[in-house]
Amino acid sequence: MIKFLDLKTINHDMRSELLEACARVIDSGWYIGGVELQRFEQEFAVYCGVKFCVGVANGLDALSLTLRAWKELGRLRDGDEVIVPANTYIASVLAITENGLVPVLVEPDPATYNLNVSNIESAITLRTKVLLPVHLYGLLTDMPALLTVAKKHGLLVLEDSAQSHGATHQGKKAGAWGDASGFSFYPGKNLGALGDAGAITTNDEELVQVLRALRNYGSHEKYQNIYRGVNSRLDELQAAVLSVKLKYLDAQTARRREIVDVYLQGIKNPNLILPLPVDKCVQEFAEHVWHLFVIRTAHRDELQKHLQDNGVQTLIHYPVPIHKQKAYTHMSGLSLPITELIHDEVLSLPLGPTLTLEEAWKVVSACNSFRVGSI
Repeated sequence: MIKFLDLKTINHDMRSELLEACARVIDSGWYIGGVELQRFEQEFAVYCGVKFCVGVANGLDALSLTLRAWKELGRLRDGDEVIVPANTYIASVLAITENGLVPVLVEPDPATYNLNVSNIESAITLRTKVLLPVHLYGLLTDMPALLTVAKKHGLLVLEDSAQSHGATHQGKKAGAWGDASGFSFYPGKNLGALGDAGAITTNDEELVQVLRALRNYGSHEKYQNIYRGVNSRLDELQAAVLSVKLKYLDAQTARRREIVDVYLQGIKNPNLILPLPVDKCVQEFAEHVWHLFVIRTAHRDELQKHLQDNGVQTLIHYPVPIHKQKAYTHMSGLSLPITELIHDEVLSLPLGPTLTLEEAWKVVSACNSFRVGSI
């Protein structure tokens, strides 16, 4: 079976360095808020091209705490609206609603799966305060166009960069475009920890000071609590692991692109809709880091079974759109046909830095041999 993503092999290839990093933390006797966290925060800030990085417990907290910090700074208040793509993972919207803010779901561009900037203007109201673009599957949203809209209307921009570590336009990476950005280091991400982990990147020092307190019970100084904060700290062990893995990120991204080249060149089945090659994409400016390779078909269940029968593991990201989730029943009446079509048709093929070219061509062969109604 060709695995969708082989985390065991990915980690095995750097096993000795990971063990050394873990041993260093264990032997230090210091496990929260120490030198490993400081090192990784500095390294990741440099990598993204920003002044600051604030490590937190996970990607959801990265988004949620940023919105919370803006409220503490008086830049947001309860009931303010946040524009977000309708086809994103639910975490993007959970961060909004848990802060007493209102998500405004906007249809994506069906070619790129990212926020359709042309749809933003019509969604803006007097209560709109934030644009939350999600760089889905590893492709940057059209940030120059989005920032033009944000500047025109005086809106904050919070990037959801959970799937786009290293995605670049003209030398500027994901995480460096907006007023702030949230990253996830969930194990399956392009830069993945050995557990949950996340971070916020920004050039805003005032925001950073609030975030550092919020993640630590609302405190800069022990037993002196400025805010009603939370416990959301990136621990020393995960920080040390991430410092090791960051060194390999660009090489692993290059390998992902090699696999994707095979898919784009080789898959010829007319029943399958492929992601647009970057050189033919509406967003030619973006260097895709290919967190996921997502195809679409009106016959997804048949295709998934066919691929499974041919030794290819696939996943669906994501089967149920946010406005159809029980958690958001008040949104169930929204008309979002593009989003619903995407969620009904998407299927993610195997992709990762340890996938071989031979395995990639086997995936191609299995895709090309699929015939509608053959199951």
